Amino acid sequence: MVNLTTTKMSSKGQVVIPEDIRNRLNLQVGSQFVVVGEKDVVIFKSITQPSMKEFDKLIAKARKQAKKTGLKRSDIHKAITEARGRK
Repeated sequence: MVNLTTTKMSSKGQVVIPEDIRNRLNLQVGSQFVVVGEKDVVIFKSITQPSMKEFDKLIAKARKQAKKTGLKRSDIHKAITEARGRK
């Protein structure tokens, strides 16, 4: 169900997310968002930190894929060094 409401932007560019939406989405002080704007559309997508269990799954998947492709630690260190502009 979509809850439709309106809000205003302040002179400082601040926008208040209505309380019922903050509560429903469990948004807290300090919540962070990715903001996308195109023509007359502005989208706020909350950024949530993955749980350690989710993070462990992501790491395991990345390691499995790296092993499958033959990627080595030395390859990663080399890529990081090059990206940082060091030799």
